[in-house]
Amino acid sequence: MRQFVLPPMVSAAPGATRETELQPMPEPLPQRPRVGLFVTCLVDLIRPSVGFAAVKLLERAGCEVAVPLAQTCCGQPAYNSGDRADAAALARQTIAAFAGFDYVVAPSGSCAGMLKLHYPRLLAADPEWTGRARAFAERVHELVSFLTDVRGLARVDARCSGRATYHDGCSGLRELGIKDQPRRLLNSVAGLELVEMADAEVCCGFGGTFAIKYPEISNAMVQRKTDNAAAKGPHMLLAGDLGCLLNIAGKLKRQGRSIAVRHVAEVLAGELDDPPVGEPAGLS
Repeated sequence: MRQFVLPPMVSAAPGATRETELQPMPEPLPQRPRVGLFVTCLVDLIRPSVGFAAVKLLERAGCEVAVPLAQTCCGQPAYNSGDRADAAALARQTIAAFAGFDYVVAPSGSCAGMLKLHYPRLLAADPEWTGRARAFAERVHELVSFLTDVRGLARVDARCSGRATYHDGCSGLRELGIKDQPRRLLNSVAGLELVEMADAEVCCGFGGTFAIKYPEISNAMVQRKTDNAAAKGPHMLLAGDLGCLLNIAGKLKRQGRSIAVRHVAEVLAGELDDPPVGEPAGLS
């Protein structure tokens, strides 16, 4: 197995000449890059089909995929709750677990945002880990944006009949700039009609611990989301973050609305054998 050594982060000394500032050209990445899949807690525990769909999409995009067994939670719940010590410990564990991969890919905007943006901040005061955190963050990508922006994927070979609407998760949209990428690929799915709901970019009210701390506000937000979605008459509601999907699926279920909720990766990969999010096995 090829070993990848991450160079230390260094800055040019004041007054350095051009010769001392020049660095060797980095070794080109292989045509079949090694990708470490960060599965996420929710996918692992609640919706494994999303992980299998992610592997299929990455392999179709020409990647060699592995799932490090030492990975665990990204630390986002602890981080958002102010427990910086445990969040930092999880960050170090994750960085170590994914050493040696060309890329680290997550089927979640919120987890990818934590790995890419918050790890360097979380470990900025740790001289042993700050450089490793920055180098790690440069290799991190959300799944769909990796397929389109890094691997150049323009279409998928998948079929899914019906009308779908897409919800933009907050972290993916606001932290990582993911907006057009999933829509581009969804528009290539045979038989799928993509319609835009009102306020697709507005939060669904999940927000991890936000839904627990402020349930009444969260419920009002998700009701507005489901009302906007239902107004378009879709058969499916899609998103790239399982936390959002669980929240929206629960509200649709309580409202008695028959809109199937799925992760975008499942549709793009054609992995539709499992029932929609929130539905028991045996239902389609």
